[in-house]
Amino acid sequence: MDISRIEAAVEAVIFASGDPISAERICEAVGTDADTFEKCVKNISGRYSAKNCGIELVELDGSYQICSKGEFYEEIKTALKLRSNAVLSDVAMETLAIIAYNQPVTKSFVEDVRGVDCSYIVGSLCEKRLVEERGRLDIPGRPLLYGTTDNFLRCFNLNSLADLPKLPRLEGDDPDQMTIEEYTEQVAQQEASRTEDGAPESAPDAD
Repeated sequence: MDISRIEAAVEAVIFASGDPISAERICEAVGTDADTFEKCVKNISGRYSAKNCGIELVELDGSYQICSKGEFYEEIKTALKLRSNAVLSDVAMETLAIIAYNQPVTKSFVEDVRGVDCSYIVGSLCEKRLVEERGRLDIPGRPLLYGTTDNFLRCFNLNSLADLPKLPRLEGDDPDQMTIEEYTEQVAQQEASRTEDGAPESAPDAD
């Protein structure tokens, strides 16, 4: 198969999938290697970057999706009679940031950081498809774990979580302060302790 045919096949697969589709699945479907795939993606993106083109190829953490360009949002909203997206509140943004930088995390982890109940906010972020369930933590009670979605990357114009802005170190921060991994382990131990002290071993799954 010549390169132009492969490129057309790659484009067709991404378009037909609708949702983000991984590079591995595309290569398997088209029957090509990673290097050729990268060349095809570069060519497709180049064609879509033209000023007179209304769509673009978006990479989302190793997956690809064909989307309309943001500059045409108003026209698309009018044509499809879409309601304007609600702006996230400061509380929702804070909760989303905690999940994004520490994922996967439990709701209890987020609540320990924020100091307040976050059930409604986490549920709302899930409804907006910015956050999703990522299984359960392997401790008594098996609380749900949460992480961000491809939609989160797309909404914040990120290719991957590696593109998240680096968190600034505040003045006076202790260089020997607890790491995220250590803090996560501490919270897990606290959750396990609370479960063992307050519920029987057969306690049902908890959120």
